Amino acid sequence: MGGELPQSVLFCCDHNSVRSPMAEGITKKFYGTDSYVQSAGIKNDLEIDGFAIAVCKEIGVELSRHRSRSFEELEKMGDQLSSFDLVVALSPASLSKVEEMTRFYHLEVAFWPITDPAGQGETREDKLAAYRDTRDQIVANLTAHWGPARRA
Repeated sequence: MGGELPQSVLFCCDHNSVRSPMAEGITKKFYGTDSYVQSAGIKNDLEIDGFAIAVCKEIGVELSRHRSRSFEELEKMGDQLSSFDLVVALSPASLSKVEEMTRFYHLEVAFWPITDPAGQGETREDKLAAYRDTRDQIVANLTAHWGPARRA
């Protein structure tokens, strides 16, 4: 029911505004300081999404202080892609970018196809339902790979 949590994990998606910050925040909530966890996007052109903040808050994950960052900004902050044990791409575009950027590195790259909830639903409740589904997909992947949450 899940393997050992890597020492360092980078979650990535297209804009680092919905899926990857959700994955980063939930991983930190579930597994604490057992692993160094960060997130980044191909681009940094959007702020953290308010619906992502809302649905993560429902499970006790605080995202409102998250600042979106691109791969380049992450590296400027001192986190080189080559220093991560595992990079988890949450979108096809981020998988392509990571494979291109890490082709000479010795690290594991995984692809978890997580639905992008942005633009889904007409009403606020429909939109929240789409974001909850994305959150729950992330939770399911985390627990399938690394077991149940170790922290409440």
